[in-house]
Amino acid sequence: MTGDTVDRVTAGFTEARRVADALLFEGYVLYPYRASARKNQLRWQFGVLVPPAWRDAGGEHAWQRTECLLEPRRADRLLVELRFLQVRRRSVERLTPDGESWTEVSELDLPDRVLVPWDEGEEERVELDVPLGRLAGEGHTLRFELPGGVEHEPVRDGTAGVVGRLVRHSRPLAGEIRLTTEPLPGPYGALRLTATVRNVSAWTPGPGERGDRESALPHSLIGAHLLLGLPGGRFLSMADPPEWARPAARICRNEHTWPVLACEEGRDDVMLSSPIILDDHPAVAAESPGPLYDATEIDEILSLRTAALTEREKREARGTDARAAEVIDLVDGMPAEVWERLHGAIRGLREVTGELTAGPADRMPAGGVTDGALPGDPGIDRAVVPPAAAGLRLPTGPGLPWWDPAQDTASAPGRGTVAIDGQQLGTGSRVVLKPGPRRSDAQDIFLAGRTATVEAVLEDFDGETHIAVTVDGDPGVDVRREQGRFLYFRPDEVEPVPEPARAPARDEGGV
Repeated sequence: MTGDTVDRVTAGFTEARRVADALLFEGYVLYPYRASARKNQLRWQFGVLVPPAWRDAGGEHAWQRTECLLEPRRADRLLVELRFLQVRRRSVERLTPDGESWTEVSELDLPDRVLVPWDEGEEERVELDVPLGRLAGEGHTLRFELPGGVEHEPVRDGTAGVVGRLVRHSRPLAGEIRLTTEPLPGPYGALRLTATVRNVSAWTPGPGERGDRESALPHSLIGAHLLLGLPGGRFLSMADPPEWARPAARICRNEHTWPVLACEEGRDDVMLSSPIILDDHPAVAAESPGPLYDATEIDEILSLRTAALTEREKREARGTDARAAEVIDLVDGMPAEVWERLHGAIRGLREVTGELTAGPADRMPAGGVTDGALPGDPGIDRAVVPPAAAGLRLPTGPGLPWWDPAQDTASAPGRGTVAIDGQQLGTGSRVVLKPGPRRSDAQDIFLAGRTATVEAVLEDFDGETHIAVTVDGDPGVDVRREQGRFLYFRPDEVEPVPEPARAPARDEGGV
């Protein structure tokens, strides 16, 4: 292992942290960024490792387990970085008029902000640099502890001087990281790495504590995730491993986390193990002006809504959290060219030929024309081509506008069919859902084996066929049909339900 390979991994960690930050702070503070908002009453949704004594965890756990495959090649060390947030519970106190004591208050109204009680998240890192040879057999275990404490921050009001203070309480927290490797059979010299992160805090509900989630959070690891680096070696993709590694990848056990190759395409020496399922080589959209901390954010919409907050609401947001204050300042100071960049992005252009003329039989040429896409739009990689630039001649005169779907009645939903296993499927057909692991998200996989009704068979501009379905037993089927909000699967992700055999007709006349 050379200094260059270590520097390369170190730089890779810096790049991967941009994506990791989006996970660490996912849902940290939601629009409208005020502590009083109902959606900010239940926080910390992802990667929460709770203390073992909290039995009623409601789906949250005390550990997460990562298993992945690696080829050491020239590597002799493994670099590991555990990142998480520690809760700091903040209260607000006002200085009494005599200047001798402090009184806890529900808010402190200042000209530039309104300070209120709030749970802040302090980023913590635990770093390891371990020889690979030490990970064989029993492996290597590192225990870490974070002491609790109390911090005071004076609050000043311009010329009035100190008018109050913020009091931050953090509780003791302990955890451990256990790393082991075992060789894979075969001539490739590959290893299976197991990395287990565990909360081992000794907290138990004390006098006056209810023993609920709010009491357990200050002793929890929030948004816990791992960065793994292998200077001089490479990790194998868990989603698309080499053919020889597929059997070993299939039996890897990942619990409450999922490892993906990090950094740009072509890099395989850095891996990110995340509590949110990602594809290999995830990246933050270049158009994003900065972190907005709101779960499933769409930057343009969220920025517009933030800009529309009243001055009082902005003051409350600034007083809720320093990161919320950064969002308000970011939006307030955003230049026009950044606003324009939020509206759409061109990921690539394809040559578009042919022309569009009036008449119901006309079709858009292959490659299609799509509207501007927002960062995060799954269709963002499609071409964004103005009709004139594509050489299209738009129809003129009376009738439906060229962009109205009713102009091409052949594309109306539900009129198509598709042949699967020798059976024609169309609206009303019954199918069994068989979502493929490569193309599906977790929500699709939950539906594996369920029966569904085909609502439409559709074809997109790229010629791909999509089957719109409603799941049998879904209480919201009527609403989905009314709104046209269906679930979509490819033809190879469904199987026809065999039609029941019909009983032979009876001769009512007798013989």
